[in-house]
Parts: sequence; structure tokens; C-alpha cells
Amino acid sequence: MPKFSDRVERISISGIREVFEAAGDDAINLGLGQPDFPTPAHARQAAVDAIEDGKADAYTENKGMRSLREAIAEKHRTDQGIDLDPANVIATAGGSEALHVAMEAHVSAGDEVVIPDPGFVSYDALAKLAGGEPVPAPLRDDLTIDPAAVEAAITDDTAAFVVNSPGNPTGAVSSEDDVREFARIADEHDVLCISDEVYEYTVFDGEHRSPTEFAETDNVVVVNSASKLFSMTGWRLGWVYGSDERVERMLRVHQYAQACASAPAQYAAEGALRGDRGIVDEMTASFRRRRDLLLEGFDEIGLDCPTPQGAFYAMPRVPEGFVDECLDRGVIVVPGEAFGEHGRGHARISYATDESELREALAVMGEAYEAVQ
Repeated sequence: MPKFSDRVERISISGIREVFEAAGDDAINLGLGQPDFPTPAHARQAAVDAIEDGKADAYTENKGMRSLREAIAEKHRTDQGIDLDPANVIATAGGSEALHVAMEAHVSAGDEVVIPDPGFVSYDALAKLAGGEPVPAPLRDDLTIDPAAVEAAITDDTAAFVVNSPGNPTGAVSSEDDVREFARIADEHDVLCISDEVYEYTVFDGEHRSPTEFAETDNVVVVNSASKLFSMTGWRLGWVYGSDERVERMLRVHQYAQACASAPAQYAAEGALRGDRGIVDEMTASFRRRRDLLLEGFDEIGLDCPTPQGAFYAMPRVPEGFVDECLDRGVIVVPGEAFGEHGRGHARISYATDESELREALAVMGEAYEAVQ
């Protein structure tokens, strides 16, 4: 009898984590996908008040507090113009759990899940944990998700495809035309579109649009999170929404895996959603400055990099040995193949760090580039 499930044996520890563990304690970390801003004070205070008032001691509803789900629905009505019923929202333990319950509720053994390549590491792993088969769809040269590549990958065995804009690891933002195509593909092929929108507010060029704005069927499920929107990664509060039937199935998974999201985190997220959004503009302006600083540095080094339009990642094309040379010199960058085979020959760089460290890291990257020429 085997010791472990076939599903868990199909996945491994993230390649990102392996890079972190190979670096020294004093390394400059350009691998961490986390905003370097504090959680808004009013969000923290909302959690403190709830704790001190004894409101956060018990389970909430499985879906999350009604008041939080109302705040989430209001946010999406304002931002996407959709009529979202709070009953069709599930508060989750971060966007990670939201992705997990979406996969588990919709993917059966042997089903195919089309994922962007390169794409966020969880897509491949979560498809496998659900018993599915991830099918990579290569990106365009500018690292945007190509609807034609997605559609070409769809077969009779396809249960879902994943889109992510703004994107991790690329920083790419899908155009409105592409997002309309994602909605059309979901409708016409009767497959689920899982839209990962956790970087929604961090857009420098273009505009964030969601497939749920354009779909004519219920074949879109949206994943979002307070983590990147409001710099709340440690609070672990995300959400997923979709149609009645889809939410009911996802809730079956969520209630047994998680019961409910952390009550203090729910109060904090509601505080962030209902409070002043100034931090959003501040973070976006700061990341734009850092992106421009990074691109200027890449030009000086000689690295080619598609311009990131959002999030806080860049994915330059790098020569063989570049990542190891950076690590040896104390700068953590992640090899592109950690995000899929088509990421090979790239490196993912997170510029969610202060500008002085970015400048220092660019100097090191220049040395690493020269060393492998």
C-alpha cells in the first residue's frame, strides 16, 4: 500500500521557495511577491476593535460575515459595474484558498485545465491536486495571455482555463479585446474561466477588465484578495464569487477544508474595503516609479524585458547562468522555468522593495550579466 496519495506525489515544493533557501540571510530579495507597505491603519483598527469587543471569538458564517460580503459586492459593483449578490461571495483564507476551492469544485479526475505558461506556480499544482491535467498555453512575446493559444488548447476534456491580469510572474495586463475573448471562449466552448484578479488595483498602463463583465453565461468564477489590493498578505483574506450553483459547490469544499476565514481578518478586510483607499494610489504610484527605475537599469545592462503594465513583477530575458550568478552575489531572482517550461530563458524579478535596494541589486545584476557573457 502506498504511503502517500498519487495527487500529492505529483507536486513538489515551489521552485520559488528553493531559491529563497539557497540564498544568504543578508541577500537582497527580489523574489518575494509582497507589497512593502503597511496594512492600512483603519483596517488594523477594525480587527483590534472586533477583538476587544469580543466579536471575533466565534465562527462566522461559512461564506463569511454578511457585512464583509456586502462590502465585497459593493466593491465589484463600483469597479466592474456588475450586479453581484453578496450571497454569491465566499470569503476565503487568502486568494490561495479561493483558487483551490474553485479547482476542487469544477475539476474531475482526468479533466484538463489550461493554464498560462509562464504562470503563477499554484495553477499547475492545484490542477493536479484536484486530479486534473494542467495544459500549458504559451504567452505572446510581450508576455500577455493569448486567447488564440488558450482556445487552441481546449479539447473535449477541458474543464477550465485560468487567466490572470495583471499577471504574476509577468506584470502583463490583458487588453479589453483579449478579456472579451476570454469571456467568449468560456461561453462558446462551455468551459469555466477562472479569472485571478488579485493584482486588480496595480495597473500602470491600460485598464483592468474582468471576463465576468462580458460573459453571457455563468462560466466565469473570479478570485480576488485583500492581500495585494491593500497590502494584507499576512491576514490571509481572499474571496471567490460566481453563480449560485458554482458558489454552492465551492462552499462544499470550503466548509470542510476551512469552515470559515479568520474572523479578525474578515473585520480587517471589511475595514479596508469601506475605509480610505489612499493607500491604493500611493502603492501604485510607488510601484510605477520602481518599474521605471528597473527598466532603465535593464537597458543599461543590456537585458531585454517586455514592459510590465501592472502588478510589481518584471520578467526579463536572461542568459544561461544569470540567475545563479545573481544568487552567488546575494541577489535573489527566480528562474523563469519555476513558472513553466516557456519561462525558461527568463527570470522573474519582484520590485516590491525600496529604491535604494533596487539600485544596489541592478548593479549586482550588471556584474552577473557580464560574468555570463
